[in-house]
Amino acid sequence: MKLPSLQIGSLTSSIPLIQGGMSVRVSTAPLAAAVAREGAVGVIGGSGLPPKELHDEIIKAKKSADGGIIAVNIMFVASEFVDLVKASIDAGVDLIITGAGFSRDIYKYGTESGIPIVSIVSSAKLAKVSEKCGAAGIIVEGFEAGGHLGTDRPTSEIVPEVLSVVKNTPVIAAGGIANGQEWVDYLQMGCAGVQIATRFVLSEECTVSMAFKEELLKAKKEDVIVFDSPVGIPGHALKNKFMEKVLAKNTGKTYCRYQCMKHCSKAFCILDSLNKAQEGDIDNAVLFTGTNVYKFNDILPAKTIIKNLVKEAESSC
Repeated sequence: MKLPSLQIGSLTSSIPLIQGGMSVRVSTAPLAAAVAREGAVGVIGGSGLPPKELHDEIIKAKKSADGGIIAVNIMFVASEFVDLVKASIDAGVDLIITGAGFSRDIYKYGTESGIPIVSIVSSAKLAKVSEKCGAAGIIVEGFEAGGHLGTDRPTSEIVPEVLSVVKNTPVIAAGGIANGQEWVDYLQMGCAGVQIATRFVLSEECTVSMAFKEELLKAKKEDVIVFDSPVGIPGHALKNKFMEKVLAKNTGKTYCRYQCMKHCSKAFCILDSLNKAQEGDIDNAVLFTGTNVYKFNDILPAKTIIKNLVKEAESSC
């Protein structure tokens, strides 16, 4: 059976798949464009970037996306949230995805610019509020997701609750989805599509260091841990020397160079730590990942990853 298309506002994605937006500089223009060319939604991680850099990444992705959908994911807790949104609109982004907090103003920007807004939520209550405010799509993200977390509950528990209260807006499941069968399971629940992130770190187009990718390839199930992020919410990452210090609250004094978050405990610099992951300084980095990273064992072109997932999904229908 052929997978259905995904409709978000006036946009139609021929494949009901969103590539998760991963910051800092993990999902950039090359990856987003490669995903968009295949008919899925390619997403640039916008948090942690200067507005000008994000603007340029979107322009670059749009030029090589062959008309595919290019989105940006921006955390509400980012101190430059509004400037990043405005830079994205100015660059001609097709879709804005936002989470890690809630902003009613973002829907105003969406209405004024004609750009659909998709909200990431982890509860039925927030999903209902998002729909009422004008969200064109709702991504339901559970505990299995990588990066910053909004809940300690699995996606499969939250999705039915959201579907029971959201009536006129497409719902997209996210968190720990690793294969086509899991994709189909959520479609059969009533979701319009899924979001997958960690698998695309292990793509040829993802511009993170090979050292980061090799750590993901080596990861076992028990290597994924939860830690307290300075942002004020938990995060999912791989165990490493730096995480040992974080868990022991022994990261030393931190001088904030960036002021990148509206609220920060300054226990350590999350932006520095994520930049080190992208650059390959593995022992001193935060290596964000979803819980099911252990299921992946190869690095492939984004095109092949999507093709394999679609094949698995369609054979499971």
